[in-house]
Amino acid sequence: MDLNSWHRRDHPEDFATGMTERTTYFNGEYLPESKVCISFRDRGFSLGDAVFDAERTFGGEIFRLKAHIDRLYRSLEKASIDPGLTPAEMTDITRETVARNLPLLGPGEDYWVMQRVTRGLNVVGGELWQSSGATVIIECTPLPLAARAPMLRDGLDVFTPSHRRVPPESLDPNIKSHNYLNLVMADLEIRDRAPHAWAMLLDTRGFVSEGIGSNVFFVKDGELLTPKADYVLPGVSRAVVLELAAVEGVVAHEEDISLEQARSADEAFITSTSFCICPVRSYDGVRMDKTGTPGPITRQLSDAFAKEAQFDFVGQYLGALAE
Repeated sequence: MDLNSWHRRDHPEDFATGMTERTTYFNGEYLPESKVCISFRDRGFSLGDAVFDAERTFGGEIFRLKAHIDRLYRSLEKASIDPGLTPAEMTDITRETVARNLPLLGPGEDYWVMQRVTRGLNVVGGELWQSSGATVIIECTPLPLAARAPMLRDGLDVFTPSHRRVPPESLDPNIKSHNYLNLVMADLEIRDRAPHAWAMLLDTRGFVSEGIGSNVFFVKDGELLTPKADYVLPGVSRAVVLELAAVEGVVAHEEDISLEQARSADEAFITSTSFCICPVRSYDGVRMDKTGTPGPITRQLSDAFAKEAQFDFVGQYLGALAE
């Protein structure tokens, strides 16, 4: 049974009342988005003291949910945050939240699905380390298909900003935290350099690391190169590509990658939850589309990803562009 049918069976009231607003899970309740209010004392707001994870749906079905929930709980453990929910409970609530929001998906649309967990509220008159119980939010946001379709069609223009990625000595990159200011500042720096500009930061040692919500892959002489997981947040989509490369017979290496190697690559692409795979057409102004965008290895892995997801995500994006 598809999720829409399941929702109609178990939540007929949404169809009877004409649901017009997305539903969010907030600390034990399912509420309309407009009714979810975060206190200004919440540490996620005041300190960025929160972790999250994000999935996407394909045709309303959540992709690799277990992998994302597992990563969420690794982040929670590393950040010493107790969500007050087991992984199984978080999974069930996530599925329920998506099911409640399916009626609002238009034709060809899909959701970003996010679990957000803060350490809770600061204790007034207490010490900085003290807090209330965790704040837990699970929400759905429509994927920006039309806005991002040109990037998937034409490829990204990647630039190296002056900002460096926060080093592991300062903050474990395997914690997917709300503190994105480092990445946001890098993105703002390069935003006006090209129509499809995308920031790809160096680590403090001078090697390529990651971009906002994205990992990067390079192709050289038919083989894949991607930065080591020690210095980046290894994405679930990154893991899928490495799995598929092994199946497709494409040799992959996780290693330190210099800017010279990046700029001289035959092809490049990023992976992210929303894009899955998005080709790169230039890197710091050096064109990478001598064989077209996407290049042959990028196209091979993109086709394999679509087969794994049982969904034509490229067609979905380009369809939104046509509309």
